[in-house]
Amino acid sequence: MIAIIDSGIANLRSVEKALLRLGADAAVIDDPRRLRDAAGIILPGVGAFADGIAKLQSGGFIDPLRREIERAKPTLGICLGLHFLFSESREFGHHKGLDLIPGRVVRFRDDMPGPGTAGARLKIPHMGWNRLRIERPAPILADLPDDPYFYFAHSYYVAPTDLYVTAATTVHGTRFTSVVWRDNLFATQFHPEKSQGAGLTLLKNFAMLAR
Repeated sequence: MIAIIDSGIANLRSVEKALLRLGADAAVIDDPRRLRDAAGIILPGVGAFADGIAKLQSGGFIDPLRREIERAKPTLGICLGLHFLFSESREFGHHKGLDLIPGRVVRFRDDMPGPGTAGARLKIPHMGWNRLRIERPAPILADLPDDPYFYFAHSYYVAPTDLYVTAATTVHGTRFTSVVWRDNLFATQFHPEKSQGAGLTLLKNFAMLAR
């Protein structure tokens, strides 16, 4: 079973339905004890970083999640779930993350130039379809076309200390890390569950790792 952590602020059912459509055994869980018996873990999230971390803490998920990741269990963070994995976030203050991947979460700068006409400013949040440039052949990116499109919805992005964890990048004002990969740990800035065929391919790849 793939355990989808109920952080209280995520579009959980969309992730679950996408996995079930692929024939995977998946369930949303609110009991951290169930992580021990799961074949894989998905940490989704939307909303504010501080609220999400607080909900994971109050739900008792922090230490069990760390333990299962250290046991090499396949784990996938999605959007805010990616941000949780990093050392700290600068979203509305300074907040500590899980520190599983060194680095921080930062906001797109308002003074970045936007695409199109001269003088246009960058639209924040970054919302809609955008391309990936695959930098490293992460297993979850197998069988995707060159420069695949995925659906994004975010105002903050991750800045890893070690750029080698970056598996794919995307451009929105600046080139930023949109997929991370380290051993059994994967995470995406975009929403695969909202990304049609490419997203289903990515989730299928993850489900295969969690068999």
